[in-house]
Amino acid sequence: MSQDHSQVTVLFTVDSLRADALDAADVPTMDRLGERGTAFENAFAHGNWTPFSFPSVLGSDHVFADSRGVGVSDAPTLAARLQEAGVETAGFNAANGFLTEHWGYDSGFDAFETFTGSNDGFYSRYLTAHPTVQAWVQVATTPVRRLVGRGESDATNVSRMRDVERRAIEFLDDAEPPFFLWVHYMDTHTPYVPAPKYVRDVTGDSVGSLRMLRAHLKAGLGKEVSDGTLADLESLYRATVQQVDDSVERVLSALDDRGLRDDATVVLAGDHGEEFMEHGHLAHYPKLYEELVHVPFVVDAPGAEPRRVEQAVGLDAVPATVCDAMGVPADGLAGESLLPTVRDGEAPPDEPVTSVAVRGERVTSQPIPRHLDDGELLVSARTADWAYVYHTDSGDRELYDRTRDPTEQDDRWAEKADSDVVRRLHDAVERRLDRIGSAGEDEEATDAAGPPSGVTDQLKALGYQ
Repeated sequence: MSQDHSQVTVLFTVDSLRADALDAADVPTMDRLGERGTAFENAFAHGNWTPFSFPSVLGSDHVFADSRGVGVSDAPTLAARLQEAGVETAGFNAANGFLTEHWGYDSGFDAFETFTGSNDGFYSRYLTAHPTVQAWVQVATTPVRRLVGRGESDATNVSRMRDVERRAIEFLDDAEPPFFLWVHYMDTHTPYVPAPKYVRDVTGDSVGSLRMLRAHLKAGLGKEVSDGTLADLESLYRATVQQVDDSVERVLSALDDRGLRDDATVVLAGDHGEEFMEHGHLAHYPKLYEELVHVPFVVDAPGAEPRRVEQAVGLDAVPATVCDAMGVPADGLAGESLLPTVRDGEAPPDEPVTSVAVRGERVTSQPIPRHLDDGELLVSARTADWAYVYHTDSGDRELYDRTRDPTEQDDRWAEKADSDVVRRLHDAVERRLDRIGSAGEDEEATDAAGPPSGVTDQLKALGYQ
């Protein structure tokens, strides 16, 4: 690995982090990353939720590249490519059941932990699988914890953030370059249960935690979401974003303590977005609108000038960009490296970015589809200016002018059906469908049987029954 390449790369991914979340919250660390690095202002996830997005982030291919189910493909993962090149690798995931060894995400990692509670006692396993209950326990015991010298630190670990952060810092303290570290946060995933400090910072309310958490109960019971409840949920969400920002700062400070920060490539991205009733629901049900696929994406590479890039890019650029930064061959990856953009200002590939979702008979069908045979496949294509959604079974199509209608409420399909814009976007959709159509018909036994019971419990806890 030559001196022209980074000896250290840190990849932060934040579950359910929508693009405008950084504008709405006080996030000095993420702001600094964007100011000193390259911020891709029109970055898009390749799916509406983690199992559809992450094969592009840590794997070599998009979801459904060689299988009709989720998980990484059989091609070498990002970590496996780096490991083969002599890079030490570590990955720490804050208990997202879709990012475990069952789905192939441990491949290539020398150190890999998911904090899903499989080795804990029954009580710990129960709380891990029921984070809302754990949040209520944290609130109820706050006075006691303060008396014994515990409090905010304990409260920030509802999402396993402190566990992930601790292991990441331990790795940074001991690892010798070259190394790659991946850290995945779950704080911004529903249910939003930030420590009381962050609730106070966002709302200015010194005793508002119970009222804020009550909003989850109302939404979870299917009650009509009032303006007040929606505002509470949005406030909680902003508080979790600020909580993550502080953790990212602590991890980067540990890197700085080793004298490695200025020579490290740091990448930060949301794996998908989050809906707050923009199209009639909460969380991230099977849709492909702005709030679910437009995500933050920043690359801070040593020696590169700060840039803001308006062209559309996809998260499939992450593996190629990391490999390129570390001097590891990036051939055979679904996406192309953005390092020439980051370092030299070259325009990224001028191609629409495609995303997929699978929808059951109802948008809110449970379990949420995670297999091509579980419902209708939706495919979208996006540029900086336009968003197009194609429903493969019904043939329905939607078109939105992102420059004039950034929340994608005014469907322009009827008036633009024969336009060059639509032809270009639909061609991109057809290319994606061709790749999906070549996916293998046979599923491995583990996919047919479903995940182990411990993983299933965790998926239920995240709302994926």
